[in-house]
Amino acid sequence: MAGGFPVLRLTAIADGKIELAEAKEGAWNADQAAPFLVREGDFLLSRGNGSKRLVGRGGMVGAVENPVAFPDTMIRVRVNDELISTSYLRLLWDSLVVREQIEAQARTTAGIYKVNQAILEGISLPLPPLAEQYRIAEALEEQLSRLDAARANVRKVMQRTDALLGRVTDFTAELSVGADDPVAPSPGAADSIDGKLPRIPVGWRWMRLGELADVVGGVTKDKKKQSDPELPEVPYLRVANVQRGHLDLEQVANIRVPPKKAEQLRLQDGDVLMNEGGDRDKLGRGWVWREQIPNAIHQNHVFRARIHHGVLIPELLSWYANGSAKWFEENGKQSTNLASISLSKIKNLPVPVPPQSEQRRLAERIEERLIQLRHARAATERALLQAAKLRNALLRKAFRGDLVPQNEADEPAATTLARIAVERAAQPKRPRRTTTKAPPQRVAESVGPAPEPTPIPALAVQQEFDL
Repeated sequence: MAGGFPVLRLTAIADGKIELAEAKEGAWNADQAAPFLVREGDFLLSRGNGSKRLVGRGGMVGAVENPVAFPDTMIRVRVNDELISTSYLRLLWDSLVVREQIEAQARTTAGIYKVNQAILEGISLPLPPLAEQYRIAEALEEQLSRLDAARANVRKVMQRTDALLGRVTDFTAELSVGADDPVAPSPGAADSIDGKLPRIPVGWRWMRLGELADVVGGVTKDKKKQSDPELPEVPYLRVANVQRGHLDLEQVANIRVPPKKAEQLRLQDGDVLMNEGGDRDKLGRGWVWREQIPNAIHQNHVFRARIHHGVLIPELLSWYANGSAKWFEENGKQSTNLASISLSKIKNLPVPVPPQSEQRRLAERIEERLIQLRHARAATERALLQAAKLRNALLRKAFRGDLVPQNEADEPAATTLARIAVERAAQPKRPRRTTTKAPPQRVAESVGPAPEPTPIPALAVQQEFDL
């Protein structure tokens, strides 16, 4: 609704903070949004998520420059700063001490994990004296900042490794072809946008994919045939199985097809699989079939290229196709939700073909480099996993009381609680306030079906409770 009051998206909760720029225009006007405005020091939690790991995640609101409201997909917590430090709560909420309780109690409906106010109010929090909370938060921030810096460096290494994985498979990149050296002629004209092709030396040649391989589409699923027990059932590969540079065969579906069709589409050793559709970056991605599953076929959104008479090593073709994202983008089509490339178009993919005497050497050199890079990437993954374990161990130690020394002069939390209770009891009772239910947020960020409204506590507005 144009002109509506700004409302936070659920994605605003990130890394223990609230990104206030992550907002959109909601259905409320300023008066309706007033009870749900956030202010500095508010702690916002997600009420529902498709992942148990993310439900109940929280973030602290920093300085608020422009008014913004929180949606019905969040719960707001306002702490009593005499009892608990906001910096302590933010770190505690991110620890396994709290996460394990939330994930154990989260309910699930239609695949959406949910927490409500009653669940959150039942979370047990280790509460040391306020002064000690500040010491714990300060010590943790110092340690975690170093750990986060190390993790950031590891991620940079991982990004560089991923970039190199794409480059080392380009077997034309190291060709030494001078500006005045003779080059192989360009591929014949075709109905495709080829752009600027690499310069390849004489002795190499350009071929269209349809010239060097038999390229076919796969089977279209027919719902009527799936209920026919007379038809044989065979495994078939979908887009999700055909990844860039590897095949994911953990979950391979079965399909019923006529025997003749199953035989026509049966994959053979050395077939190169390429995706026909999906997201734009999936076009043409794929890998080589090595008969991992007997009698497997492929669906209509996966093309199969069967190379003629050993013209080109299959891995070289697949590596080149995986590195030709720009060509597939130029020659593919984009609908509202999906990208695709036709069989006639993909047959026009220009492919550099080295001499037979060089192909094996090129493939072996690329594979050696890939092995080295895969080892490097595996090492970075192990480092990130170890960093996550170290972070959890550090948080657990802090909230067990083993990170900073205790001070006998600090007022115990139990004493603080008792004092606050006495002070509240001495205050004159205020008239009970009637809370107006907020209008529905039609454009508020949501995950799946909107979770049910949280109960309204006696001393707080909707979706809010005190600590």
